[in-house]
Amino acid sequence: MQRLLEWLVDRLCVRSRDLPPPWGPLLRGLRFPAALLRDWFTGELNVRAMSLAYTTLLSIVPLIAFSFSILKALGAHTNLAALLFEFFRPMGGAAGQLTASVMQFVKNLRGDVLSSIGLVFLVYTVVTTIQKVESSFNYVWRVGRSRSLARRIGEYLSAMIVGPVLMAAAFGVLASAHNSPFARWIDAVLPLQWTFSILGKIVPYAVVTATFTVMYALIPNTRVKRSAALTGGIAAGALWALSGKMFTAFITYSSQLIAIYTGFAVVLTTLIWIYVSWLILLLGAQLAFYVQYPQYLRHGQEIAELIGGARERAALTIMILIGRDYARGDRRWTGSLLAAELDVPGAALDPVLGSLERAGLIAATESGEFLPGRDTRGILAVDVLDAARRQPLGRMSAEPRTAAPAEELVREAEAAMHDCLAGRTLNDLIAAGTAAHAGSLAGDRHLLEQ
Repeated sequence: MQRLLEWLVDRLCVRSRDLPPPWGPLLRGLRFPAALLRDWFTGELNVRAMSLAYTTLLSIVPLIAFSFSILKALGAHTNLAALLFEFFRPMGGAAGQLTASVMQFVKNLRGDVLSSIGLVFLVYTVVTTIQKVESSFNYVWRVGRSRSLARRIGEYLSAMIVGPVLMAAAFGVLASAHNSPFARWIDAVLPLQWTFSILGKIVPYAVVTATFTVMYALIPNTRVKRSAALTGGIAAGALWALSGKMFTAFITYSSQLIAIYTGFAVVLTTLIWIYVSWLILLLGAQLAFYVQYPQYLRHGQEIAELIGGARERAALTIMILIGRDYARGDRRWTGSLLAAELDVPGAALDPVLGSLERAGLIAATESGEFLPGRDTRGILAVDVLDAARRQPLGRMSAEPRTAAPAEELVREAEAAMHDCLAGRTLNDLIAAGTAAHAGSLAGDRHLLEQ
């Protein structure tokens, strides 16, 4: 099946490249679901979804306890049960039982327990879950560099505090609107009652879609376009709603499953639904990545690397951007901003950044921003090229046995390059780029005057 899907994606990507309407856009659109099915069958997304499902079982009670304490301080803790019930709704008749059981577990977490071992376990399980989510999203987006420790602590705490508050507030507003006098008046008018009933069923899925979209935009440690995040969020939200309906029907009519597993059937079906939910979330993230980088549809999760001259050009461009904007006092460059500027995934740029950092040409701050490692007037262009040619960290190098003429030719080429670039510094390259830009603007003004 995997090979068939790989063949199908390859044919779709090749055949649809230059086809005119109507078949061209149709085949180009079919690339996306075919690529997602291929990635699903390759196994990596499956493994990560299973890992997240297992971690969720460990962390769901501590996470809800943490959210409960925050919402209780704000007087909105009563909405937490409604939020939890919406997640378990596809479980059918067991949704109420599961919600009540989890809420009872939360109430059993006494303050004296949380003050010692329980507090450590709570923090560990919650942080581990969020860290695994970030790692899975970075895998989807080919990002090899994680956030710094300071950023992780700040952003994780923000997600743990703000996320439950916003979700509970959304469901609280829905509940208030449903019980308001205006809603009771609408119930008396039959056409409006139908409309209000339909909206009441759609809004929870819209909240889920908005949540997915925000996660796709903020969690990956790279720049995600809003259109890509929104596309992934809408698709994942629709798939989550459809899967929930199908799962509910499966639970309703699977009397044999209940007969075989008896009381354990609830645990088993809950685990399956959590796994399906995580898988949908990761598939939506994969779709968002393909929307932003459609050139990766054909190759999927194959590792993308900058090789040869591309590494050298990328290294010089990175140094020019960082050195130029540092001298101007403009924005500071991060790995994700550099990847977006050079139009490559972050994972392809990470080895180049690592080589430049190990050579002392750039330095990373706690916030993940890059600065020149030393004065740009003292950084030679040859140093940048030599750093770009070095072996990436974590890769083993092998020295081949070469013929004497080949060895001599390579040495002559390197000596010629050093002679050609002798004395040229990064500051010279920045000045040359600024002059070229100024000349281009002057030429444009001259054309306008004519």
